[in-house]
Order: sequence, then C-alpha cells, then structure tokens
Amino acid sequence: MDTAIQEIASLAEKVKGSSVPDKLKEEITVRLTQLGKLTASPTFLPEFDRVSRFVEWVTTLPWEARTQDNLDLTHAKQVLDKNHQGLGEIKDRVLEYISVMKLKQEKGEGKEIFRAPILCFVGLVGTGKTTIAASIAETLGRKFARIPFGGMGDPLDLRGQSRMHAEAEPGKIIKALKGSQSKNPVILLDEIDRVTDAGRASIMGVLVELLDPEQNYAFTDHYLDYPVDLSEVLFIATANNTTTISTAVLDRLEPLSMPSYSDAEKIAIGTSYVLPRLIKEAGISEGALTIDENVWPLVVRPLGYDAGIRTLERTIEGIVRKVARSIVEGKGQSFKITPENVKEFLPQ
Repeated sequence: MDTAIQEIASLAEKVKGSSVPDKLKEEITVRLTQLGKLTASPTFLPEFDRVSRFVEWVTTLPWEARTQDNLDLTHAKQVLDKNHQGLGEIKDRVLEYISVMKLKQEKGEGKEIFRAPILCFVGLVGTGKTTIAASIAETLGRKFARIPFGGMGDPLDLRGQSRMHAEAEPGKIIKALKGSQSKNPVILLDEIDRVTDAGRASIMGVLVELLDPEQNYAFTDHYLDYPVDLSEVLFIATANNTTTISTAVLDRLEPLSMPSYSDAEKIAIGTSYVLPRLIKEAGISEGALTIDENVWPLVVRPLGYDAGIRTLERTIEGIVRKVARSIVEGKGQSFKITPENVKEFLPQ
C-alpha cells in the first residue's frame, strides 16, 4: 500500500512540474485523490494503469512549446530551389503565403494568418506533393508531422477514443503534436481524398473543425477530453483529386495543381537531386558513379510515360544498387553508365 501511495504522489509531482493547463491539473489532482482511496480495492491496479497512462500523455504534450518562425524570403527561396526543380508557380504561391505571415507578424496580428485558406496540393502520384509540404516546414523552421488519410475509415482515428475503453489512446492529431513537440508545427493531412466511402462524411466533419479558425482553437480529443489549441498549427493538405472532398472542406482549402514533369525536367531532377542523394545513401564514394547524358532518356522513361518521379527514383536506385554490388565484388571502383553498357545496370 505504501508503494501505491508513493506512485500516486510521484504522478502528482509529475503533473505539478509540467506545463499542463491549470484547470486540467486540478482535474487530474481530483482523480489522483480519488485513486488514493482505492488502494485496497481490486479495481485499483487497472484504474492506476489508466490514470498513469493519461498523465504520461498530458505531461508530454507541447502545451506552451513552440518554434520561432523564419520568415526570411531569401532563405525560403533558397530552400525551395534546393529541394525542388521547377514548380515556379507553386514556389511563388508559397513565398506569397510567407510574405503575408511576415506582414501579419510585424503588425502583431500573427494568429490572423491562420484565417487564410489552407494550401492543398493536388496532383498525380509522385509529383512532389508531400515533399513540397516538408520543404515549407523546413523553410519556416517548423517541426513537420504527416497524417496519412489513405484507407482511413473512422473519425476516431483523428479524434481518439474515450478513456472508458480499454487500451484507449489519443487520435492522430494529438499524436502529431506530441511527436513534433511543438505547438506550431506544420501538419500534413496527406491524401485526404482517399478515405473510405463509409467514413467519408464523418471524417470530413472532423476536417472542417480542424481547418476552421473559429473551432480549432479548442479542438477536443475524446481521450484527453480537454480542449487543445490548434490555432497556431499550419495545416497543409494533399489530394490526388478534389472530386470526393466535401464542399465544406474545399471551402477552407486553396487547391494548387501540381504539374506533371516533362522528360527534360525529370533529367534535371535525376542528375541534380535523385542520383546524388541515392549515391550518398548507398555509401558509394563521390565520383564513383556517373551516368552519360545520352543514357538519361532511357533512365527517365524505361517503361513509358509517368507523370511523377517515383519510377525515375526506383530506376536510379536499381542502378545504384548494382554498382554498389560490383564495387563490393571487386569488379571496379568507379563506373560510368553508357549507351553500350546501360542494359547491364538498368533494372529489368
């Protein structure tokens, strides 16, 4: 019994020393006091387990922690150009968005920027929707979290389950906040058009609440059962198309079309971004693998036209793997892929 009392006291100290809001601290203190009266009861252990799990969640959430925004346009342009080839119109729109944030901040109206429509990148698979969102987070110096919506069929995935259920836990929104350890991260709502038909209406209802500044300052997760301020979160959405997204959600979004890449753009992306990254990831020395410029059309289009760059990445990855094996087997230390030997390295 003494051990149980000590454990409860330890939880109370943990809550007291955290950044949990005062009202929630009071509620937890009442629950801990009630728990202390159950130490001789057979229900004590399961109830203690539930309460300690709850305390662990609330004390590790970033109630007050936030990152400082970097709103320097020169820095933003450098990051976007470093990470993305082309996409001129998309980059311009992002820079305009950051400019408005900067002006609002200078006038002391920082929070009002979140009344602007949420950016939603719409395009085919592999056109860079997810990576442009990650680049925006890098540009602003914010933490980045991604919530995949593909196949999601239950709004409780977003909103969490009541603590009355065994093994209940918060939803993906609260998990994203905890993972980012920041009150103002960039949260990517990825492929919001790919939720199941059965859960579409209810999930869209949660999305409206998330994206509406009149509601998201007090978002209530069923597990926490306490309002969480999401007004400083920068939400970004992606979709393959907008036909299955509800009108109420679309109302709060600004769809931006991601263009398909031409062969010339893919070659530029392959040479400047993909190949150097994959060579480094494979542990191959710089300069040990080069691809002749006459080979790139075959690398870009091994199986016909593809709007995105997923196939390009897989093809280059296959070439890099074969070169890595050749180096390990002692067949050479440097390799140049030419029209004459390309078939030996292209994945079949």
